[in-house]
Amino acid sequence: MKWADVEKYHYELPQELIRTEGVEPRDSARLFVYDTKTDTVTLDVFKNLAKYLPEESLLVLNNTRVLPARLWLQKETGGKIEVFVLLNQIIEAGPQYKIPVLVDRKVVIGQKLLFPGGETLEVVDQDENIFYITLPGGKAELYVLLEKYGETPVPHYLEDITLNEETLRERYQTIFAKDTINERASVAAPTASLHFTERVFESLVKKNITQTSLTLDVGLGTFAPLSEQAFDTGRLHKEYVEVTEEVATRLNQTKEHRQKVIAVGTTVTRTLEAISKSGRAEAYQGPVDIFLYPPHQFQMVDILVTNFHLPKTSLMLLVDAFLQDKGSKRGVVSLYEEAIREKFSFYSFGDSMLIL
Repeated sequence: MKWADVEKYHYELPQELIRTEGVEPRDSARLFVYDTKTDTVTLDVFKNLAKYLPEESLLVLNNTRVLPARLWLQKETGGKIEVFVLLNQIIEAGPQYKIPVLVDRKVVIGQKLLFPGGETLEVVDQDENIFYITLPGGKAELYVLLEKYGETPVPHYLEDITLNEETLRERYQTIFAKDTINERASVAAPTASLHFTERVFESLVKKNITQTSLTLDVGLGTFAPLSEQAFDTGRLHKEYVEVTEEVATRLNQTKEHRQKVIAVGTTVTRTLEAISKSGRAEAYQGPVDIFLYPPHQFQMVDILVTNFHLPKTSLMLLVDAFLQDKGSKRGVVSLYEEAIREKFSFYSFGDSMLIL
């Protein structure tokens, strides 16, 4: 595949099919089921997900936690400034953490910025358009201040969202997100997982479908437009992942027993393919920048649960690569166009797709 081929991944979406807030209950979202073996589409609701999954398979989730990463602070001179914390890129510098941020106003190294309650942070470094800040209490203090003053960032197509901050924080978080944050966090949700409820998990247990979790901390790169450089290098933006020895062992045992691995979302898919070599998963903690586009032979993922993505994005290419690897008679654009005809909702709070 070449850079010019990205134009083939365009489709027209009516504005009314962009859902701006999640449905209640979560699992009442619609489910678009595509069976690659029979080339058939079934329309259902997400609460019936287990009905389509093979028994004794392994469901893999991304347990990252989203934090309210957008701040409105004040310069010492009195001017307002928007600060967007790149939570998934925090790096350690000796005993202190340098915290990367984006800002919408001019700042200089050494400048202090004030929180509404008087707490301060300091700008200590710069790398092109990314600035680095520190706080006296390090990232632990940062997380406390974000919970107190931060706003949940949403994609640009949801800027007119009417949910208040309290409700948005609850709806834009999976019900199984980890409570503790060791190193980093996400600035965007793994949206394919937003549909899961305890009712869905209970139905999976009845079919002997087990589950495990890994972590990929989602960054702004997930919304970035594709570039020709990505095709030249075969690499995308870096995102940090953690796959434990226990999770790697369970993945390998599943494959050895010829059972199916079900990836929930593109973040899980990206992680599993990045940590798999010769069909075996390896424990790993660190950055991944894998770019999955056609053709790609998937080593670990057998079934994919995903949402409907923006046109001409790396996420659409990943889904199409998966379809092609499964021998699908239809591509992702064809399936999206059918979903549009059936009035499915798209994007972060939209409906779900299952590819078997």
